[in-house]
Amino acid sequence: MAALRRLTPASPEFEVIVAEGRRPSCQRNRAAAMATGDILYFLDDDSCTVPDALERIERHMQDSTVAVVGGPSLTPADNTPFQRAVAWALASALGGGAIRNRYRRHGTLRDTDDRELILCNLAFRKDVYLAAGGLDERLYPNEENELIDRLLADGHRLLHDPDMYVTRSQRPDLRAFVRQMLTYGKGRAEQTLVTRAVDAKALLPSLFVFYLLSLPVFHAWWYRLPAALYAAIIGGYMLAATRRESFALVRQLPVVYLLIHVCYGAGFITGLFSPRYRRGGAVAGDVTLVGVKVMGVGW
Repeated sequence: MAALRRLTPASPEFEVIVAEGRRPSCQRNRAAAMATGDILYFLDDDSCTVPDALERIERHMQDSTVAVVGGPSLTPADNTPFQRAVAWALASALGGGAIRNRYRRHGTLRDTDDRELILCNLAFRKDVYLAAGGLDERLYPNEENELIDRLLADGHRLLHDPDMYVTRSQRPDLRAFVRQMLTYGKGRAEQTLVTRAVDAKALLPSLFVFYLLSLPVFHAWWYRLPAALYAAIIGGYMLAATRRESFALVRQLPVVYLLIHVCYGAGFITGLFSPRYRRGGAVAGDVTLVGVKVMGVGW
């Protein structure tokens, strides 16, 4: 709530709805249905917003063709070297790939798609959100990606504002990070099953996993060249990081990069063959909603 208290309201009144539980897609849909305003701004409970976020959203939404506005999720400078190594990797082409702008403040205001938008910092027109049926409650994560694809297909505009960022800490330790990457891979696989649309780039980490598993079987020198090239590329990123970051961060990058690719790939394979929504795992738990009316600032 401390970050919300720093917000400069774009209008004399805005509303905060707290949705608690273990069903994020359901939580957000229930909160959206309960909201009385015209714009929905979704944040996670650890999202610290910039003070003018609401003003930016309202200004961008004055264009009636714009249905969605979002910005990146940045990592606080006081995070541990491991957490900052994760942030560095996700914001790079090797670690984050097409979605790296979710994790870095880059460029200027622009039209975008799901690759640059993240649900911990994302605003929708309420009427558009509800008319589309909201988030697919079978999905978590990747629920916003599936909804964004539908909105783009319907001709709506989406904006990425790099100055409308939130700060959020990365997972605190290796175990939590591995679980996160596995979940991301599962979410993408489940989205693929729900939409029956395959993103070829999402298959690459899974192919990498199969390649690594096959290395003990195939001993030809040429078969090991991709592994050597992969190691060399990581070395290049480590060298680039030494120019701006501490050794404590840089030395963690090989493990972080490898885990991003292997865990995402393994999660994708698992999600394809055993999607959680078929066994109720993705939607287990209850939803609790608490509405709080906020007038002006200084509350």
